[in-house]
Amino acid sequence: MLNKKELRRYERQIMIFGENAQEKLKKAKVAIVGLGGLGSPVSIYLTAAGIGYLSLVDEQKPELSNLNRQILYGEKDLKRKAKPVSAKEKLKQLNSQIKIKTCSKRICRENIEDLLDDVDIVVDALDNFETRYLLNEFCVKSRKPLIHAAIEGFYGQITTIVPGRSPCLNCLFPSPPKKIKFPIIGVTAGLFGVLEANEVIKLITGYGDNLISKLFTYDLLRNKGEWIEVKPNPSCPVCSESFRLRHQ
Repeated sequence: MLNKKELRRYERQIMIFGENAQEKLKKAKVAIVGLGGLGSPVSIYLTAAGIGYLSLVDEQKPELSNLNRQILYGEKDLKRKAKPVSAKEKLKQLNSQIKIKTCSKRICRENIEDLLDDVDIVVDALDNFETRYLLNEFCVKSRKPLIHAAIEGFYGQITTIVPGRSPCLNCLFPSPPKKIKFPIIGVTAGLFGVLEANEVIKLITGYGDNLISKLFTYDLLRNKGEWIEVKPNPSCPVCSESFRLRHQ
């Protein structure tokens, strides 16, 4: 149940979707993998919305070249503490009532189950497809929703993956893009991080429509957006069996 302080804090959003939905947010457990340009706004808005438990995963420390987009950090944070530790300090100032677990390790095949087994939803706030594919495989196997976003320059994309209901990341992108240092402006990370947080909130509360089986892309430079209907790959090595069992 929501206490008096929570009822007051979340009054404006309770007006939208009601107390039951707010209680669902309080009970929810969400992992954010990557605390950079995408992970910063995701974590801020999920904290503000009242997600009861956040698991923050990132092995890096803030660097000067991060500060054009990673809004959780300032100059005093540079190379001092790992991003999850520094992020927790800031987020607790915003909302002291939520629980935050931190992990300052690189997520890998050996530790992914231990790190993500206790959460309901996983947010992909990464900057590389190698680890994204690992998250995707884990989420399909454990039947956990995965919110994916990727950005470059003024361009971004986002989709919500629900195992058994939608294509997985491997269906959408069978081959990873080349590994390069890509350009990025902060507003793109901000927009798509907020969209990821929005997908999480809608998925938990059941309010509104999610981007399930849809890839939304937006070019901020030219103000052009597109919704692309996507279908599962019947031969996908990651999700085809899971999808088939769900629809038998």
